[in-house]
This record gives sequence, structure tokens and C-alpha cells, in this order.
Amino acid sequence: MDSKITVPLNRKAKVMLWTDVSYHDMEEIDNMQSILDLESALCSVFQVNLAEPKRGVLLELYVQTVLFCRECNFKKGQTSALLSIIKSIHEANVETPLNNIEQCFKYCKELLLCHSVRRPPFSINLFNSEEINYIFKYIYNSYMRHFKLYKYIFTPQVKLDLSLTYSEIRDQEDSSASGSKSELQKLIEKEVREQVMLVSGQLDQRIKEIADQHIHTLYSPQGNQKVKK
Repeated sequence: MDSKITVPLNRKAKVMLWTDVSYHDMEEIDNMQSILDLESALCSVFQVNLAEPKRGVLLELYVQTVLFCRECNFKKGQTSALLSIIKSIHEANVETPLNNIEQCFKYCKELLLCHSVRRPPFSINLFNSEEINYIFKYIYNSYMRHFKLYKYIFTPQVKLDLSLTYSEIRDQEDSSASGSKSELQKLIEKEVREQVMLVSGQLDQRIKEIADQHIHTLYSPQGNQKVKK
């Protein structure tokens, strides 16, 4: 297995109309009424060749996106673009086992802007402001809230192999000194574990703060004014 860890990248957003799902593909998808038929069509369109549970999880993500688009009465081009947006955000997430939720939030926002502001060839107004709000809420609730779970399923796990060296402790000949050294090792290891748990808790809080900040920015009047410029 490759031991190299990919560093999170800053992706450049672009227009994704008909990028992965053609007009003909959308006609076939629209004709599928049952979940099984819809899964089969999407599996063929996106060429999902993964083992379980990855295959099932990815197809469920695409199926739920199509159902959301139908609920919103989106047109074929809108559904095609949103499927590609979801696919691209997911690929950005799972390209590295390291935490890159901040980059993915930024990338998600830029992708939505690319499809809501008319500025050819860099962006198009495929969705209006109300639709963009619905889409962002959907992406946040269906994907970003489960960001770590998707990363856990689709990326190799990175484990910390911690070794402690006690170079300042001299070897003692008597057993009591040896016992003291063992106790010191336990105390240091306990302290390290507590610090790791503390950092993990701070990371979870940071993820929540990032989510809240991006939602506030996207919905605020100031954020909309910046988009219009």
C-alpha cells in the first residue's frame, strides 16, 4: 500500500454544466422512477466501479441529489450541474486523508458562485439566489455534516505511531528506580493522550465554526452584494 499522504489541494472552481452528465444521460435518469433503476442509471453514467460499502454510499449520494432536484423542479441542465458539483466536492474531500474541510467549504462556495452569476466564460446564472440558498442548505445537511464519515469510508486511515525516548533518565541498578521510570513513562503517555483528545475536540469545534461562518457569509446581504460585483 502506498504510504504517501496527499496534501490537501486548493481546487479552482469552474462551470460544470454537462460536465459529467450529458443531456441524453439526463433523459435516461428522468425516465427512472424506482430507486433501483435510478441507481443503475447513475452507476452507468458515473462509472462507479467500487467495492461495498463505498459503492452503495456513493450511489446513495447521487440518488438523493437527483431526488432533491426533482423536489425543487430543477431543469435537466441544473440537475446535471448539481450532480457534477456534488461529485467534485466529494472528490476534493477524499483526495486526502488529512482534514481539508475548510478548503472544501471554500471550494463549494466558489462552485455555487460559478453557477449563479452571469460572467461568461467564468460563470453562468444557472441558479437564482433562492435556488442557491436551497442548494447550499442541501449540501451542508447531506454532505458537509457527514464530512468526516465520508472521509473515513473513502480514504485510508492515518494513525499516529508515538514513540517516547527518555534520554535524560539514567539507568538504575535497583528495582525501585526501575519502577519509578515505568511510572514516569505512564504519566507522560497519559499526558500525551489527554493532549491528543484536547486537540481532537478543538478540531471538531473548529469544523462547526467554519460551517456556521460559511452559512452566515452566503446568506448575509453583504455576501450577496460582493457576488453582484
